Formats: sequence, C-alpha cells, structure tokens
Amino acid sequence: MAVLGDAVRSLLAVPPVPDPPRRVWRDWALVGVLPPVAVLEGLLRDDLVWPLFSVVVAVALVPLLLWRRTHPLATLVVAFGTVTAVSMVALLVGADWEGLDMSVFLLLFPYSVFRWGSGRHAAMGLAVISLPILLSRFEQQIYPEAAGLPAGDLIGGVLVVLVAAAVGASARYQDTSHLRRMDQVKVLEREQLARELHDTVAHHVSAIAVRAQAGRVVASADPSAAIDALAVIEEEARRTLAEMRTMVGALRHGDEADLAPQRGVADIEHLTNDAGDRPRIAVALSGDLDGLRPSVDTALYRLAQESITNASRHARHATRVLVSVSGEPDCVRLTVDDDGDPGSFDPRSASGYGLIGMTERAKLLGGTLEAGPNVNRGWTVHAVLPRGSAGS
Repeated sequence: MAVLGDAVRSLLAVPPVPDPPRRVWRDWALVGVLPPVAVLEGLLRDDLVWPLFSVVVAVALVPLLLWRRTHPLATLVVAFGTVTAVSMVALLVGADWEGLDMSVFLLLFPYSVFRWGSGRHAAMGLAVISLPILLSRFEQQIYPEAAGLPAGDLIGGVLVVLVAAAVGASARYQDTSHLRRMDQVKVLEREQLARELHDTVAHHVSAIAVRAQAGRVVASADPSAAIDALAVIEEEARRTLAEMRTMVGALRHGDEADLAPQRGVADIEHLTNDAGDRPRIAVALSGDLDGLRPSVDTALYRLAQESITNASRHARHATRVLVSVSGEPDCVRLTVDDDGDPGSFDPRSASGYGLIGMTERAKLLGGTLEAGPNVNRGWTVHAVLPRGSAGS
C-alpha cells in the first residue's frame, strides 16, 4: 500500500508540459476530414439510433482537437462529458445509443491529457472517461433485455482507452528523456570548457606570480627591469580577466582539471588522413590566426574535430571533407563541408548529441554555429567565434 501511495503521489506531482505546440498540420487535417466522414457514415449506416443527432454530436466534438494540447483536460471533459450526457438521455428514454464508429478519434483526448497535461489532470481525466463506461454497465443492469455492450466488449473498450493513455505517457517520457540528455550534453560541454579555461587562467596567474617575484628581486638593482615585469604582469592580468569573463556561466562539479595540453588551431592540420583513406580530409588555414584567446583556439579545434567525426560516421558515400579556418580582424570562421549523399545525415537519427554540444560551446564563447545540408549535396557546419572576449 505504501508503494501504491507513493506512486499516486508521484503521479499527482507531475507538472504539465511547458509550452506545448498549439496546433500542427495534422490537427487541421483531422478537422477537415472527420466531419465528411461522420456525414458519410450517418448516411450509409441503417442501424443507428438517432442518426442525424449522432452526426451532429460527432461533428460538434471534432473542433476540440485544435485545443487538445494547450487545454488537454478541458477538451477531454467536454468530449467525454458530452458522450456521457447523451448516454444518460438514451438510458432515460430506453434507447440503445452507441454513436458513430468514427468517434474513435475521441481516443486522442486521453492520449493528450497524459502527453501534455499534469498528473492531476491525468487522474481527473481517467475519472471522467470512466463515466460513460460505468453508465454502459449500469444500463445492462437496468435493462437486461437491451443488447448493451457485452462484457468482453466493455473490457476491450477499457483496454483501448488505457492503451491510448499509455501511449501518451510513453511519448511524454521519451520526450522528457531526450530533453534531459540534451541538458546533460550542454552541462558536460560547459564543464569541459570550464576545465580548459581553468588551465588557461592558471597559466596566466602562474606567469604573473613568476614575474612579480622577479620584479621584487631586481627592483633595487635594475628599476627598468622591474618596470618591464610590471608591463608583463599588466598584460597577463588583462588576458586573465578576459578569460574569466568567458568562464562566467560555465559549470563544473569541482573535480580536478585535466592538466593535459589543450589543442588549438595549429593542431587542426593533424586531423588530416592518408591519401587512401575515405573520406579524404583536407585542411585550409588562412588569415590572421595568431594571438587567439586560448578558449577560442581550443574551441576551433574541438569544433573541427567533432564535425569531421560526424561527417566520417554519418555522411554516406562521402569522398572528401574540407575544413577551412579563416582569421578575420574581429572573428574567426570555421567551415566544414562534405560531399556525402543529399540528406544522408539527419542529426536527429544520430546516437550522439555532438551538434548540441558544439552549438553550446560556440554560444558560451559569444559566437554562433549553424549546421545543415548543402545546396547540391553533403553537409556544412559553419561556426563564427569572436576574437575578443564574449559579450565585449
């Protein structure tokens, strides 16, 4: 019982999905197709009780599909409340009303309340859905001579509703898991960037300490040397402050930094492969690439490395990958092109989240990253990183 109580409390504590999509093309397609289907069924079936009224009820409920994501509980209450009200009237007058077969679209409402609504909405939705089912069972007890719903059909109907709700809950779980994985990728990218920045700042601070000690030693004997040491300290402090501004917002869990030397733009040329390998990887460096911030220098290497990995794994029939790095007065541009089959790489089908991490890294450094198919064939990754500090 305690486990059941915990499960119920966990369900009731689930919040609604934030910012659900209002309407998509499928909603408008259903609203356009279902009313003619209802009319056609009303004309063709001769076993319907109140055929015209049944068509009117079904057609009137169809527009609720347009609000099933933003107001899942309200649309469910209106839809199944209407069905319950009509069933009660039929029960009072002794009519065996079942409605149209096309009313199966009502299953979208329990799906939606479990997909988009809160836990409390889902619980209340199940209570509302149970009313017409219980009413059907009550009808069999009052009117034994009425055909009603056989017990097997009644159980089958309950299972169908529960399956629709379960599919909605499963879709919600998968979407939530996907968002969590993306958040984890972003956090890991921030942590990696923080480690790299930590190493850079530690290097600058060490240089400041060494220069300060040297200045103290030579200050009395050679004042000009002390002035030179102060100039170096000033320059190192300026660079350190710039890197510290970039570090703001990057997260880390406090573990020790990786002290291995960080790779940079000069190491991108080492990403090329042998002439016989496929795809062939070529690197072209141009412009002013000296004096880059260490964080930008490292990021350019990481972005190029990840883009090459994606192209090698996912660009079907690619024969070449061209990496271009161009240094401009205020920024550095990185472009990675491949000549794979058109549409061969879909980032949504990739098992990793490399593009998400790449975009997050570029954003943290004050830059941008765009990835998409080329006009003719292949895939292009284009990143622009500022030479100065982020936000300057």
